[in-house]
Amino acid sequence: MLSLVLKLALAELTISLLLSRGVYAIEVPLDLRQPPTIIKQSVKNHIVDPRDSAVVECEAKGNPTPTFSWRRNGRLFQLGRDPRVTMRRRSGTLDIAFYSGLAPEDYEGEYQCFATNIFGTAVSNKILLRVFKSPVWRRDILEPVVINQGLPLILPCNPPPFFPEPHIFWMNNTLVPDPVMMPILEDRRVSLGLNGDLYFSHVLVSDSWTSYSCNARFAQTIQQKNPYTLKVLTTRNVAEKVPSFLSPPGTVSSKVVLRGEQLVLKCIASGYPTPVIRWSKMDGDLPTRKVKLEDFGKTLRIMSMSDENSGEYVCTATNRMGFVSHTVVVHVQAPPSWVNKPTNLVLTAEKNGRLLCRANGVPKATIQWMVNGEPIDSAQPNPRRQVVGDTLTLNSIQMGDSAVYQCNASNDHGYLLANAFISIQEVAPRMVGLRNQVVKVIESNRTILYCPFFGSPLPELRWVKDGLTVGVDGGPYRSYPNGTLEIRRARINDQGSYSCVASNFLGRAENHVHLEVKEPTRMIRPPEHLRAIRGSIARFECKVKHDFSLPVTVSWLKNGRHLSLGWRLRREDDSLTIPNVHREDEGNYSCVVRTELDRVSASARLIILDQPDPPTDLELSDPTERTVRLTWVPGYDNRSPIKEFLVQYEEDYWEPGWWKNLSSYPGNLNSVILPLKPFINYRFRVFAVNAIGRSLPSRPSQRYQTSGAAPDAIPTNIRGVGTWKTRMDIRWDALQDTERNGPRLRYLVWWRRRDSREEWKNATTYWLRYTIYDADTFTPYEIKLQAVNDFGLGPESNIVIGYSGEDRPIAAPTDVHVSQTDSTMATVHWTPVPYKTIMGNVKEYKAYYWRESSQLKWLGVSREKKSKGFDSTNSHPMGVLTGLIPYSNYKMYMVVANNRYEGPPSSIIEFQTTEGVPARPRYFRVQQRHMDTLYLDWDRPAEPNGILTGYTLKYQVVNGTRGARTQLDFPPNTTYYSMHRPDRYTRYRFSLAARTQLGIGEFTMEDSPLFTTEAFTREQVDIATQGWFIGLMCAIALLVVILLIVCFIKKSRGGKYPVRDKKDLPLDSLEPKDQDGSFDYRSFERINRVSTLPYPKREEDNKPLRSSQISLDGMVKMQDSDDSLVDYDGGDGQFNEDGSFIGQYAGKKDRDDNEGNLSSEATSPMNAIYSLA
Repeated sequence: MLSLVLKLALAELTISLLLSRGVYAIEVPLDLRQPPTIIKQSVKNHIVDPRDSAVVECEAKGNPTPTFSWRRNGRLFQLGRDPRVTMRRRSGTLDIAFYSGLAPEDYEGEYQCFATNIFGTAVSNKILLRVFKSPVWRRDILEPVVINQGLPLILPCNPPPFFPEPHIFWMNNTLVPDPVMMPILEDRRVSLGLNGDLYFSHVLVSDSWTSYSCNARFAQTIQQKNPYTLKVLTTRNVAEKVPSFLSPPGTVSSKVVLRGEQLVLKCIASGYPTPVIRWSKMDGDLPTRKVKLEDFGKTLRIMSMSDENSGEYVCTATNRMGFVSHTVVVHVQAPPSWVNKPTNLVLTAEKNGRLLCRANGVPKATIQWMVNGEPIDSAQPNPRRQVVGDTLTLNSIQMGDSAVYQCNASNDHGYLLANAFISIQEVAPRMVGLRNQVVKVIESNRTILYCPFFGSPLPELRWVKDGLTVGVDGGPYRSYPNGTLEIRRARINDQGSYSCVASNFLGRAENHVHLEVKEPTRMIRPPEHLRAIRGSIARFECKVKHDFSLPVTVSWLKNGRHLSLGWRLRREDDSLTIPNVHREDEGNYSCVVRTELDRVSASARLIILDQPDPPTDLELSDPTERTVRLTWVPGYDNRSPIKEFLVQYEEDYWEPGWWKNLSSYPGNLNSVILPLKPFINYRFRVFAVNAIGRSLPSRPSQRYQTSGAAPDAIPTNIRGVGTWKTRMDIRWDALQDTERNGPRLRYLVWWRRRDSREEWKNATTYWLRYTIYDADTFTPYEIKLQAVNDFGLGPESNIVIGYSGEDRPIAAPTDVHVSQTDSTMATVHWTPVPYKTIMGNVKEYKAYYWRESSQLKWLGVSREKKSKGFDSTNSHPMGVLTGLIPYSNYKMYMVVANNRYEGPPSSIIEFQTTEGVPARPRYFRVQQRHMDTLYLDWDRPAEPNGILTGYTLKYQVVNGTRGARTQLDFPPNTTYYSMHRPDRYTRYRFSLAARTQLGIGEFTMEDSPLFTTEAFTREQVDIATQGWFIGLMCAIALLVVILLIVCFIKKSRGGKYPVRDKKDLPLDSLEPKDQDGSFDYRSFERINRVSTLPYPKREEDNKPLRSSQISLDGMVKMQDSDDSLVDYDGGDGQFNEDGSFIGQYAGKKDRDDNEGNLSSEATSPMNAIYSLA
């Protein structure tokens, strides 16, 4: 944003200067007759390449078209005599061919172009043509330089002269075996002078080289001088010397610098020790904002000199032997610069005219007038012309006074040349620019409306907006004689159409300009500085507000260069996203927003944070038996300060290749003393840690072996554990491998009974456990331990008390009773057993209890046994049993337990819990049996927890307007309820709970069914009126009646047939078979024979039918067995289920009369149907 403000301010200043300096000279249209005007020319110092043709430009306009001529070195240049030089058509530009004939250097010189027509001659600048030629460095044979150590030395360079000046640098060879030319870098002792010489404040033996070469970089080549060979002779004692200046010499010097150019001063002093250079200003302080000190303070640089920077600059060289000063007097001068540049005059006859030529410069510029290219003093006299210093005046101009006048302003540093013609014409006003322009400007900016015009005499111009003249009375508008209207600060109400009107006595001309004022582009959310961790996502925002009518272009720059957006970088409308950032993404990011009228930008820096680079150059030093010093070089912290260093070690015996943490140290240390342990072959590495994370490990150090020693550590977690009533295991944790301190680690175990005077017993083992087999039951022992290796015994541990094994308790708790009960809890009391009977440590007293029954006789219960342990820390112990079921009968007993066994049970006691609130009902249902009725039913709770006194039902409407909650109470024997539903869209929420004398139990909730559509409701209600439903019900009823009738008839008629006794016979008598399973057809003969005899009545006739026979009847009928008996008795006979022929038992008349009652098959529904048929 600051850069935009500066650019706008600079633009405004430029416009002000242009307008204030009169750069509004009237342009004469080219269709009118006028003197020549130079419009293009080569630069004053024109350097050309000899390999190409030289082009010296000169273009001019005029009417009639001017002709061109040239002067070379002040003399007329005859172009026709030299075929290598040609002039272009309708132009004065020269083409000089270098590829043949004379050498290019022959065409060097000073060229000046003259453009002439009948009204005068215009002149170009004097163009100095020079041909570029590669400088040639003299190949002098340089003698070796031999000098004593400690003396100052100057190695001269003396490059050949060249424009522009070459860049000088020195080089020498590096050491063998690979000699490479390397540049010589400046330091406090070695300096490069402004003239290119190499200075040594004092030489050292290390300065002895065979190839000190001076190199000059010219425009297209690099030249090298023959190298110097320097040999420095050693001396036993180097004498210290007071400083003295090598460059510039002496105590006072002067320097001239041009205004706007940079000042470079350099002081180089000899002396031993090396002097320190400091700068000051005699008549004030150094301009700190403009001064730069370089080359270890030896060079003072001021980038842009101004008059106030002139003065005396003092450099002082100091060492411990003394000091010396040098004063540089700086003069600021300037080449000529225009104050009033003469401009063209278009006048009518008899008018007066004046040309003004003023220029500044240091020294003061000299003004010289010329007319048509000739000095005015030697030109044809004109009585109406008068020259006084920088002013040329013409009175009562006549038609023949047209001419081109030249003004030359010069001093020691250059010259300025300006052409201005005087033309005598009478022309009506005309507009010479574009017509009906549209000018767009950003609000609050300065804008210029142009209206170029011409006329002679000079027309009067005025600007009109909305019928009012503007720019004549100040305010926001300002008009200039050249037709320009300036609006200092454009506003929205400045929009509109502007008319410029030019008029003189010959006529009137008009043009129009339309002004549009646009909203400025503003950055409302610029990018902000980011610190992103490597691998994360960085996102720069760039949100702008701009005029909707101006297309906007957003571009991103990185470090001032356009950012190429690809697959990784994503640009969105208001942001730039950089995923997975890495170090190369670091830099300054700029968001540049452009419209056709303005430009805004903002920058932010992206800093990539990363874990540090690993330390390098690990070095071990200062070794001792138990310590060593480790030193390393920290790596780059990657923009996040290093907080600590982590040192790891690896040993090659116990766990080779396995790195372990040793210790950590603050991030400002890089040399530490490491504590070590004996008998370990160490190797170390270091990590650097910052806020982002841990670096990669450094390269491992060299190995360091420590000597062996007796163990220092004591085994930990020593304990005596009883595994059997006469055994005790002594156990401990092993020493770490790094605590062994030597080979063959073992453990020395000591023990004895506590409170006894017996001697300590001991044993040595390589294991982590030792077992005592002859211990007394649950006896305390004193235990201690120490580690042993081949170097000796380690320290003893503290004495630890351990116990041998426990045995089963031999007594049970007594006086077990329950003192307080409620519905779910009971308080238990007991008398503890004697301590000796526990045979170990008391772990707990445990109660075993179970629910024996419910006090409701009809309710079955589960007799699952449960247990709960209690501590016994006092003489009157007690415990509370929780989670009991109310209104129940419980039994319990107690035991005492040690860490291994439980003792015998106490006597069983009984107790009861009191009544509580009931549980939830087993189920609760809400059904819609009719459109206007809800039916509710439920079941009693699974756990009544007492005597039920009833049920409580609550309900309320849950859709529409909520009404009050309704509560109903029911007796305990009621488990249903129906209620009227006012409409089918009303929904209810019901809550039901059972009650006892203690209160209401937990509620269960249900919602009434939801009827979604009217069609569904109507279908539910009208089903009973459907024809198909009525027909189905009638068919089912008829079928049931028929079955009942058939069954009744069969039951009343079933005992009249003597064949019924055969139904009690086994199945084999009905279907005779051989033993092999084949059917005996001879049985049919027996049946036929028997059927022809009179049937004797038997007692079995009145026996009821067997149920198994029913299925047989059905089977016989389904097989249509009567089809084979049609020949009997005229075809009316039927074969009954026992194999007898019914036709033999009764006459035909009887069969006809009782046709529907003859068959016993009526017991099957199918046979009943056949009988009816």
